[in-house]
Amino acid sequence: MFKGHPKGLYALALANTGERFGYYTMLAVFALFLRANFGLDAGVAGAIYSTFLGLVYFMPLFGGIMADKFGFGRMVTIGITIMFVGYLLLSFPLGGDTVAMIAMLGALLFISVGTGLFKGNLQVMVGNLYDDPQYADKRDSGFSIFYMAINIGALFAPTAAVKIKEWAETSLGYSGNDAYHFSFAVACASLIASIAIYYIFRSTFRHVEGGKGKKGDAAQVVDNLTPAETKARMTALFLVFAVVIFFWMAFHQNGLTLTYFADEFTEKSSEGLQSMAFNVWNLVLVIVAVYAGFSFAQSEKNDIKTKAISGSIVVAVIAVLIYKYLHVEGSVAVSAPIFQQFNPFYVVALTPVSMAIFGALAKRGKEPSAPRKIAYGMLVAAAGFAVMAFGSIGLLTPDAQAAAGDSGALVSANWLISTYLVLTFAELLLSPMGISFVSKVAPPKYKGMMMGCWFVATALGNMLVSVGGFLWGGLSLTVVWSVFIALCLLSALFMFVMMKRLESATK
Repeated sequence: MFKGHPKGLYALALANTGERFGYYTMLAVFALFLRANFGLDAGVAGAIYSTFLGLVYFMPLFGGIMADKFGFGRMVTIGITIMFVGYLLLSFPLGGDTVAMIAMLGALLFISVGTGLFKGNLQVMVGNLYDDPQYADKRDSGFSIFYMAINIGALFAPTAAVKIKEWAETSLGYSGNDAYHFSFAVACASLIASIAIYYIFRSTFRHVEGGKGKKGDAAQVVDNLTPAETKARMTALFLVFAVVIFFWMAFHQNGLTLTYFADEFTEKSSEGLQSMAFNVWNLVLVIVAVYAGFSFAQSEKNDIKTKAISGSIVVAVIAVLIYKYLHVEGSVAVSAPIFQQFNPFYVVALTPVSMAIFGALAKRGKEPSAPRKIAYGMLVAAAGFAVMAFGSIGLLTPDAQAAAGDSGALVSANWLISTYLVLTFAELLLSPMGISFVSKVAPPKYKGMMMGCWFVATALGNMLVSVGGFLWGGLSLTVVWSVFIALCLLSALFMFVMMKRLESATK
């Protein structure tokens, strides 16, 4: 799984892991913070939340255009510095008045601009590593590993957000609203770690940073495509961009309506085996067992040492988990933000499974193309919201639930846990494959801009996330989830209709 990849992949992946840990720590509690600190209703909080997400993913377009001219590495460094200023400003508890609102919006702008310079350009650099012919056939698996590293950071973020907030309340005596700012401060520390990793291991990827040569001459980009080929590739890319808008609109409900559902309709405590899922270290043990199991299965038959070590790790992890289960006592409190740990957990745990499946299909010459994987991902996303629709049957509307107070019905956490599992399958089919597709198909002289356009599509989807917030209120939950089911199905249909044109662009 990890063999045969350029060393720069791991350095860039780890740098991104630190940045994503801070971002998702902040995002895990951001929607709840808006409502608690400023007294906003669900719709207004959702509009701010989705607009911020939209800016975060829109700004890479400008970051990519600048990087095509000035270099990817330079933009990454400037971007992470600007992000740090934003997170630092967000870390100060300024209350809930107009001044605090302005400061908060300013902080969001800094974070958006900095992310725009950092995120897309880092991914272009990863793609550039695979322009080398000796690594070309590992592009998709390389982006899967890169995407997995992102989610390692995201895995620990919800727990960090919740625990640091609780610590600020209980140990330092801060109010609930002011305690949120300690969660935001975690992002500052994570950015310091990220930039340190970037510069310590810079020698492994410096050749793909772009920019100007030693004599000040702009680096020349080799582009042997004809105008017709360039047009065909750009058309294919924009068709994909149109589809992913609706995927991210649906998927990023995890920070809005799915979090609202966790907060208002999900049981507030968990017992037995289920309670173990809310301890991030138990999830880490499962991940360790999965990777050790793959190491055991994929090692050479005569490599007895590797098999023995891997097998021992699997047995030890299973033993520890069984021991912990046998000693589970009472119940654990379940807070809404903690559910956001399940998506990154599933990404990290299932990435080797996904890579093994597609690797086996590739050996048989039957691996689906990237556009076909994206279409399948939309179908799976529809199935994820179908789980929510089924689990919501018989529940009150959000407005009626609020009026009912403690008498409102609550459902098992397993509905959300299962939904995140299905949505993660969709994400693995769509997101890393989409990024890989862009890095492969984009005309060389427009790589930065096209990766930026991928994020613009993501931005548009994120801005449409607010639709869920405005639906949240007087409508039946089944109707709310059905909106996202329909959008995902229509997007999948569009992909299949355009499949020939999309696949021809990759040849």
